[in-house]
Amino acid sequence: MNESGLAVQGLARRYSVDPERLVLLHDELDLPAGVVRVKLGGGTAGHNGLKSVHAHLHSLGFLRVRIGIGKPPGRMSGADFVLRRPSRADAELLEKALEIAADAVELILAEGVDAAMNAYNRR
Repeated sequence: MNESGLAVQGLARRYSVDPERLVLLHDELDLPAGVVRVKLGGGTAGHNGLKSVHAHLHSLGFLRVRIGIGKPPGRMSGADFVLRRPSRADAELLEKALEIAADAVELILAEGVDAAMNAYNRR
């Protein structure tokens, strides 16, 4: 995932897609587990996958569907937290969040980013 920008770049080139028309789904430490938010543009917030996409596309204008995984407990590093198996409770939240994220992408495609942000960022 840390090198996902290479794959995104290849697909964007192959299908002639501008970065501003891409929808990326990614995990987000800054959101509680299971929370889904839609965001247009922004920084990388230290997310290695987003850094890779930025490095390969030279743009941060892509749309993001952020899937909250929560903060690491205690002094655990973010990398260790992301790579560990989630607790049973978090796994259930993440399973539901993936369904919500898929619905958010469908709404983005059907009605646009503003409709999706209004629907999913108010929850």
